[in-house]
Amino acid sequence: MDFDFLPKLPKSDLDDRSFDDLVEECILRIPRYCPEWTNHNPGDPGITLIELFAWLTDQMLMRFNQVPRRNYVAFLELLGIRLQPPASAWCELTFYLTKAQPEPIIIPYSTEVATVRTETQEAIIFSTDKELVIGNPKIRHFLTGLTAENTPQIWRDRTPPNNEWWNLEETLLFDQSTPGNCFYLVLQEDLENPITGNVIAITFKGEAARTTGINPDDPPLRWEAWNGEKWQPTILREREQDKTKGFSFSEVGQLGTNPLIDGADVMLHLPQQWPSTDFGTEYRGHWIRCVYTIPRELQPSYSSSPSIVGINVRSIGGAVNASECIRIEEEFLGVSDGKPGQSFQLQGKPVLERKSGEHIQVRPINGRIKDWTEVPDFADSGPEDEHYTIDAQTGTIQFGPLIREPAQLKQRTRERSQIQPAGRIVRRDSTGNRNLSNIQPNYETNNFNEVLERQYGKVPPPGAEIYMLAYRTGGGSRGNVQKEKLTVIKQAIPYVKSVINYDAAIGGIDAESLDQAVIRVPQILRTRESAVTPEDFENVAKKAAKTVARAHCLTDAINAAPGRVTLLIVPKVETDTIDFRQGMNPDRYFKLNSQLETDIIEYMQDRKPLGVQVKLQEPEYIGVSVRTEVIIDRNYNNPRDQEQLRNQLLVTLYRFLNPLTGGIEAEGWDLGRPVYPSDIVALCQKIPGVRYLGMVELFDLRKYGEEWFREDTPQSIINPGSLGLICSWANEENSQLNSGHSIQFFD
Repeated sequence: MDFDFLPKLPKSDLDDRSFDDLVEECILRIPRYCPEWTNHNPGDPGITLIELFAWLTDQMLMRFNQVPRRNYVAFLELLGIRLQPPASAWCELTFYLTKAQPEPIIIPYSTEVATVRTETQEAIIFSTDKELVIGNPKIRHFLTGLTAENTPQIWRDRTPPNNEWWNLEETLLFDQSTPGNCFYLVLQEDLENPITGNVIAITFKGEAARTTGINPDDPPLRWEAWNGEKWQPTILREREQDKTKGFSFSEVGQLGTNPLIDGADVMLHLPQQWPSTDFGTEYRGHWIRCVYTIPRELQPSYSSSPSIVGINVRSIGGAVNASECIRIEEEFLGVSDGKPGQSFQLQGKPVLERKSGEHIQVRPINGRIKDWTEVPDFADSGPEDEHYTIDAQTGTIQFGPLIREPAQLKQRTRERSQIQPAGRIVRRDSTGNRNLSNIQPNYETNNFNEVLERQYGKVPPPGAEIYMLAYRTGGGSRGNVQKEKLTVIKQAIPYVKSVINYDAAIGGIDAESLDQAVIRVPQILRTRESAVTPEDFENVAKKAAKTVARAHCLTDAINAAPGRVTLLIVPKVETDTIDFRQGMNPDRYFKLNSQLETDIIEYMQDRKPLGVQVKLQEPEYIGVSVRTEVIIDRNYNNPRDQEQLRNQLLVTLYRFLNPLTGGIEAEGWDLGRPVYPSDIVALCQKIPGVRYLGMVELFDLRKYGEEWFREDTPQSIINPGSLGLICSWANEENSQLNSGHSIQFFD
């Protein structure tokens, strides 16, 4: 019997040899077993016999491949296992206005932005995940402080009377002109005019060419915004976005404009999560601060504090998250014929995870329009439950089936219905239809002509029109586009000039294969999605989101406090699209973002023991930089071969020292495993062209706060600690860090 309501999984082959493979294999054995046979042309009678037996073998293999693996797949189907659909890549899109507007500008939800279409590649389309409002910020308070406190309590209020911000008295930004001095801007909170995620331009008026002692192109300043938990660095995407040049106004004076009249801008990209706070005072609003940082080595510091005489703020753009998908609305699927188990096909596939408002709507001819509910299966659906299922891979929508039970199971079915009726059991006979869950069973009847039928899920009435109100299609690794590639707005939006993605898109995962599904089934059967043991918590965390590559449950006494479970999460990245000549920067690829953290916590709420708190955090990533001397073969002693060998060595090292592809088995570097010089020697000596390695030096890179620092002296061993994970990358944005590998050739 073929059950149409069960998911269909692809059938794989146990022996994938074809007819041509079998013929070729036989011909290759002729010289060994019959060396006197030298005519191997198709016209030879012996070759004809080989082809005949190859054809017979091919037919047997075809039948053989239908048995064990097919049975296993059939068991998966009975368990309701479905291949997981692809996950869509996401990134942050920044929209810029032609100029600041007096009224808020709205970027609608699901606004489409694409890459440039070429002759060989189609455009990749991203859609915004929510509505973006580019508002009108207003300064409410201006404060200065001597120290950059995590919870500000001590400051001087520099707010002008009557809020005349453009005509301040001369105000020193740093009261004592020492590192740690800072000033705060508190922007007004307005629920009807939100400014979260906006790109703002803060205009400062000051005196040009005032002696401050700093390098205008490298001022010791850091801009931050309070995100509700900590001070998060606000982003100056480029140094040119600080037109004040560290409040020296040097460039403004050189351009011939008057900074005391026109001022100069500092453009800040504000965080999307930017709540209003008051720190226990009357100064409530969105807080920004600028901190005078401790100068780095050879970085000039302020000899005197800069001052300003005016300040203003305006929004010139905004940022919002976007996913690689296309949103389709009001798709007509067809008309119901009133029969159970009917299915409909969506035009777009695969279908991404549904959001609010993305569901089926049934519109009867003479009835009330109703929204139906999606369920994973019909096991708990009764005959009046308006349920349906969606196969995300194929885009097939299935309504509830009618199951006819054999007559010999009638007695058992009746007994089960008295204990826990799961649906309306209909008895069809000459007396009409009766619900068996409301009557006592007649154990003496032996009428096997009766047929018991059970309806799982309601059937749409005949003639009703079926609509999919909205759904999103897309996903896969193709969405992991590089930075600054999403620049085409698919629809015109008033006053919007341009759009760009400053960071590469991440998180695009291809659809699950059958082999991957087979691997995860034993875990599902063992835990049934209940987290009790450390391994259970790891498995549930990986199932919570497709973008989780690794999860480590800490069991040591320090992190395993009573009532708390700590998980180290490594996000999943499609490494096929990564250029391993540069490695993978952990700040870019392995950041535990708030969306992923929320997905895991919400998924675990009903799957963990009551009272247990789950804490998620990143492993302590430890960078490794290798400096080595490679003695090469003489055949490689030319610039072209040396360049190819260098690239091959770099790719090998970056893949080996990696959380996802590293380690001996290339399945990710083990948590807490140290790196030894012998690891590098054994790895590189496998590469053709490398005779042996001379000097091998290892340098570790560790993160303190928001900055990475490289150890100056080589280490005999790099031990990441019990919570550490090894990675390596070449940091092009900060050449002073020197995080990449250095390779010198000798012949």
